[in-house]
Amino acid sequence: MANLSCFKAYDIRGRVPDELNPELAEKIGRAYVQVVGAKRVVVGHDIRLSSPEISEALIHGLRSAGADVFNIGLCGTEEVYFSTFYYDMDGGIMVTASHNPQDYNGMKLVRQNARPVGSDTGLEEIKALLESGAALPQVAQLGSLQLLETKIDYVKHLLGYIDVDSLKPLKVVVNAGHGGAGMIVDHLEPYLPFEFIKLYHEPDGHFPAGVPNPLLEENRAPTAQAVLRYKADLAIAWDGDFDRCFFFDEQAQFIEGYYVVGLLAQTFLKKHPGARIIHDPRLVWNTQDIVASAGGTAIESKTGHAFIKQRMRDEDAVYGGEMSAHHYFKPFAYCDSGMIPWLLVTELMSQTGKPLSALVAERQAKFPASGEINRRLERPAQVLQRIREHYEADAKQISTIDGLSMEFDNWRFNLRSSNTEPVVRLNVESRGDQTLMKVKTNDLLLQIEEFDKASGE
Repeated sequence: MANLSCFKAYDIRGRVPDELNPELAEKIGRAYVQVVGAKRVVVGHDIRLSSPEISEALIHGLRSAGADVFNIGLCGTEEVYFSTFYYDMDGGIMVTASHNPQDYNGMKLVRQNARPVGSDTGLEEIKALLESGAALPQVAQLGSLQLLETKIDYVKHLLGYIDVDSLKPLKVVVNAGHGGAGMIVDHLEPYLPFEFIKLYHEPDGHFPAGVPNPLLEENRAPTAQAVLRYKADLAIAWDGDFDRCFFFDEQAQFIEGYYVVGLLAQTFLKKHPGARIIHDPRLVWNTQDIVASAGGTAIESKTGHAFIKQRMRDEDAVYGGEMSAHHYFKPFAYCDSGMIPWLLVTELMSQTGKPLSALVAERQAKFPASGEINRRLERPAQVLQRIREHYEADAKQISTIDGLSMEFDNWRFNLRSSNTEPVVRLNVESRGDQTLMKVKTNDLLLQIEEFDKASGE
């Protein structure tokens, strides 16, 4: 039986070739058709060196099971989402490992209307079918294969989120990290009054500048330095499949994704008064405060794209945001995009006349946050329980919607185990007290370390 360790909670991801290879990709394609029942499927792939071969095998598997395949080629994950809902396909599969190391690859699967196929919505069934060794579907005549050109429709859709005529000339550093984002910037450029300074712009699966993941602090220096060198108004950096984007202000300061969620919530509530906004439970006070002030309703959801997307559908929310730089939009079939957010931020800067630093400074002062801190632990479940016992006497509110959230008079924290890595993630925020936030963050880190040691004795 094949090694199926590449099946994760939200997607498929593993090292090539021992955990994911063309042979397995072909079988996944056939099993996907049986489980999802898709007749017309979009397939795209990222810039990784192994992606074309894995994509080709996947396409053969889909066609072998009778599905007609529409190949959009080299693209970003959101282009598969877009093509699935915009062209009314039955499903879509993106071959990508996002920000994982160079020797990894994977797949993100969706069904009609770009609804995610996760562990509880079909992915586990696909895995079980492969594990069972049962015969996979095989038709006498292969499904058809067509190349589908989507860029014109996709770019037109992106531009529909903003008032292009209201944009001011801005100097913008863009760092694609040799991923796929540069191609879309080039397609958008003729329509925007911006001067782009392009870093690591060309797609290159060798990742000569390292794996594109701007969430890692060590990857931020080239972007920040370019802002200062070129006196840019802002900078944007993306991960490899550009479903996340990250911001730097005109002072080259990295803007935590938490404050971008607040900015975008504010923007959507101006356009859609009274709307519902979904947010994750890691950092919440800034988003809740902004949404309440703008007359909207803030709704907390468990972290993770499958949970956020479903909650948005349930609540008919116009926008959803995670502090990890995933931003979700109702007109985008509730999917996440790394292109729509920066277009909205540049529109906000143009219309207010304020630099990005000014747009977030007040919020950073009102609700200072630690940023996400990761720790590898031997026994994370025991540590979360001990932390709860240690702090619960003073807690005003305790939530376990996602990990452990504890709220006090002037500060709160969330501590949760990662769904994708063997780590716990800590986030701390306060009400206008930077010193208190830092003190409590250090206290928590010390307690976490002590409890982890004690649990192993």
